[in-house]
Amino acid sequence: MKYYPVNLDIKNRDCLVVGGGSVGTRKVKALVNCGATVTVVSPETTARLDRMAAAGLISLEKRVYGSSDLDGKFLVIGATDDEALNRRIKADAEQLNTLCNIADKPEICNFILPAIVNRGDLVIAVSTSGKSPAFAKKLRKELENQFGGEYELFLRLMGAIRERLLSEEHAPEAHKPLFEKLITADLPGLIRADRSDKIDALLLEVLGEGYRYRKLIR
Repeated sequence: MKYYPVNLDIKNRDCLVVGGGSVGTRKVKALVNCGATVTVVSPETTARLDRMAAAGLISLEKRVYGSSDLDGKFLVIGATDDEALNRRIKADAEQLNTLCNIADKPEICNFILPAIVNRGDLVIAVSTSGKSPAFAKKLRKELENQFGGEYELFLRLMGAIRERLLSEEHAPEAHKPLFEKLITADLPGLIRADRSDKIDALLLEVLGEGYRYRKLIR
C-alpha cells in the first residue's frame, strides 16, 4: 500500500469517534486540539471524556453506534475492541465516502494516522505505512529529543518576520536569501540558549532596524 501524505484542516468540521476507552480518548484529544467539532458515541466512556463533555468541548452520546451517526460527518475514527463493529463502521463510511480510520487496523482504514511530533506549528509525521507502529514510535521519540520547544518559538518568529516583510511590499522572491541567512545562523540554538541579545543582533544584521525578538514573538 502506498499512502498519499496530507495534512487535513479539520477546524469546525464534524468528526465522529466511536469508542470511549483510553484509545478513543487519545483520538478525541487530538481532534479537539486541531479545532474539530467532535461527537463521541460509546456506552462507556473515560472520566476524561465525561469532563470534556461537561465542559462543552465535545458532544457525548452514551449508547451503541448506529449507522446514522455518520450522517454529515467529515471523518470517523473507530476505537473499539469489537472487530465486527469496526468493520461495520468502515463499511458505513465507504457508503458515504467518509474518511475512516480504525485504530490499529490499517487494513480496514482509508487513511492511517502517523506518529506525531508537535512543536506548535512544526508538525513532524512518521509513518511506516502500517508495517511497524513500534518503529514509528521509536523514531518519534528520537525526533522529540532532537526538536525541542525552541522550534515552536522559532516558527513563531519566522512567521512574524514573513508577515511583516509582506506587509512592507517586499518582493516574495527577495525573502529567500534573508530566511536562509537566519536559518543557517542556528536561530533555534540561540532561542534554546535564551540569547535574545544575539538574536536581536542577528535580526539587525540580516533585516535592518526595527526587528526585535521579544516583540515579534509575543
